[in-house]
Amino acid sequence: MITVVKLARYYNITIRFVTDEFIAMPASLSAALLRPVFRICRLALWGAALGVLAGVHAQAAVVTSIRPLGFIAAAVADGVMPVEVILPDGASPHDYALRPTDALRLKKADVLVWVGPELEAFLSGPASSMPANRRITLASLPTVTPLLQKGGEGVHKNHEHSSDGGHEHGHHHGEYNMHLWLSPAIAQRAAAAIHDRLVELMPEKKQLLDDNLRIFNGVLTKNDKNIATMLAPVRAKGYYVFHDAYGYFETYYGLTPLGYFTVNPEIQPGAQALHNIRTQLVEQKATCIFAEPQFRPAVINAVARGTNVHIGTLDPLGIGIALDKESYARFLLQLSNQYVSCLEKNT
Repeated sequence: MITVVKLARYYNITIRFVTDEFIAMPASLSAALLRPVFRICRLALWGAALGVLAGVHAQAAVVTSIRPLGFIAAAVADGVMPVEVILPDGASPHDYALRPTDALRLKKADVLVWVGPELEAFLSGPASSMPANRRITLASLPTVTPLLQKGGEGVHKNHEHSSDGGHEHGHHHGEYNMHLWLSPAIAQRAAAAIHDRLVELMPEKKQLLDDNLRIFNGVLTKNDKNIATMLAPVRAKGYYVFHDAYGYFETYYGLTPLGYFTVNPEIQPGAQALHNIRTQLVEQKATCIFAEPQFRPAVINAVARGTNVHIGTLDPLGIGIALDKESYARFLLQLSNQYVSCLEKNT
């Protein structure tokens, strides 16, 4: 794709080339000949620049903050509008900073889908400057707010909270657990909200959007039964996760988390919290500890050393999964497989 920068470079090269060609001519003659050439080059450069900017606006899209929301949006918008994701693979929404290319995506977006400022602080400014009908803040939807979990609400009763800052609920992205996309029930409501907004924007596509939403819900229902069957043999097995992100998924499928290392993955757990976890590992109350692709802290290996506990990986963001009609179902299935592959091992 030709960018404005490339065109500018081409313009400068052209000027230098033309200048070299005319250098041997008398000054008055070369200046007279070069003046219209410069003018043409400038006009061509600005025309191309305007064309590039016009192209940015012409290629509207649904833009989502994180990949799992992109999975949901891609299913609903299939055949209607492209879907783009801001957060790149391997990054975390907890500490991401917007790039210039992200600003372009947001500028051309017909709809922005995000959880809310409690999770994606990097989007707070841009989202607040967008018209209300161009953004969907999932955590604020009337259909979603009754389903929100308070921080730590999904944690099993055996979990012990430390008094040294290891498990401060107040830092859980506000009062509630904001990892909403890990709830299949909330995912259905998110899909419905995206559907309704796109119907408002493109009423001529209503039938296709209706069909897409129906297919998404059907795939999710079928996938839900498969996952429940997969997880049934390991539901009673205890485990720890590094980051308190999985409460919605754990509650929905009846898993048995013993606790988490930290609420905020940017903050390392305190000494008392690590001592409590280590005690339960030594007493063989846990089968696994789960890290994440974005966070693989050495503290996990240190706490597990000398015990029979297994170390697994849970990916809450679906790295590498392509966006299409069934990508959200594949995401949940992949996460379920990650649980099973570690929990089915014998301690």
